[in-house]
Amino acid sequence: MDENIEVSSRGTVSIGNPSESILTSSSSHAGKQFSSAWNVTRKTLSGGKQEGVELLTLDNGRLKIRIIPTRGMGILDVTMDGIRLGWDSPVKEVVHPSHIDLESRGGLGWLEGFNEWMVRCGLEFAGHPGTDQFLNNTGDPATLDLTLHGKIQNIPASTYEVLVDREPPHRIRIRGTVYESFFYGPKLKLVTEVSTIPGSDTFRISDLITNEGSSPQEFQLIYHGNYGSSILEKGAMVYAPASSITPMNDNAARSLDSWNTYLGPTNNYIEQVYLLEPLGDGNSSAMALLVNQNADLGTSVRWNVSELPYLTIWKNTASEEDGYVTGIEPATGYPFNRRIERKYGRVPKLAAGESRSFTLDFGIHIGNDRVGELINEATDRQSISPLQVIQEPPATE
Repeated sequence: MDENIEVSSRGTVSIGNPSESILTSSSSHAGKQFSSAWNVTRKTLSGGKQEGVELLTLDNGRLKIRIIPTRGMGILDVTMDGIRLGWDSPVKEVVHPSHIDLESRGGLGWLEGFNEWMVRCGLEFAGHPGTDQFLNNTGDPATLDLTLHGKIQNIPASTYEVLVDREPPHRIRIRGTVYESFFYGPKLKLVTEVSTIPGSDTFRISDLITNEGSSPQEFQLIYHGNYGSSILEKGAMVYAPASSITPMNDNAARSLDSWNTYLGPTNNYIEQVYLLEPLGDGNSSAMALLVNQNADLGTSVRWNVSELPYLTIWKNTASEEDGYVTGIEPATGYPFNRRIERKYGRVPKLAAGESRSFTLDFGIHIGNDRVGELINEATDRQSISPLQVIQEPPATE
């Protein structure tokens, strides 16, 4: 790579100035032939709880990806041709982590900032709040009250940079580093990268987690992708080839037969959560696909099932005012409290100095032909291995 533009996460855009500053663009790279003009811009948000939040926009000439270094390099939304990957949360501002109290409302304070399309849950722990019981680093029994979905989404990136591949097709990369480190606690580093090719309708998330401590360290990671606008609607469907599906609780079990179809916005809807073991192909590639009622608009995610062996489908088709959304969530485990996940062997460990990588590829697909091809791919893959439907939720005690 011949471009490595590192920008301080405190930047040159002053707080309160809503104007965008161009970090780099296709016109800055003389001698390179790009398939589309592109740019990366930065602005600092002002007002209310979003005062001081940095927002980066990667516009590849077709896709626009809005990244939030201040919120753990999460992705606010992705837009293309009037289509938006994202949702309309009751949380309207991009909330600065300084305003988040993770302990509030019985450990549900994470929800005070929850409005992004892509949220990472982790890294030390993820899942439901509650008391964890474990052996500490001295081998003694210990307890710890865990909050919802961990801390990484509310830790600002320490640094970020923009890179452009030297060779065609000149992939554009925004790479950030986020530390979740404590004295007498985990010493985890996340290096995360969002990338795309100029003019493409696809993009990629590539993450590397490293244990910088001298002892083995548990970790959990859920890629909490949230879809509400553009594609989710009454009659929408999710296709997720899997070897098994289990309802997370009794409420989800009552609607197990319709786990992959969606209602329109529904007052007083109670969330339904389904736990899948995704099927990989010969290259260990798993997939999930969300399509609208007419099957002429869809979005897909592909990942390596050896890296992320579990998938959660979160259905929250509540009223639009309360947050009409579904989650498609590849992960190292399911969103139970860590105590329960450890019981089922779904809490991996990193050895001292060990790193582990994770890659997810996303696309937006338009037209019955293209969406139909992906539906056929998913149904063909499922037909090879029948889906085992487990009626009873897992034991949590």
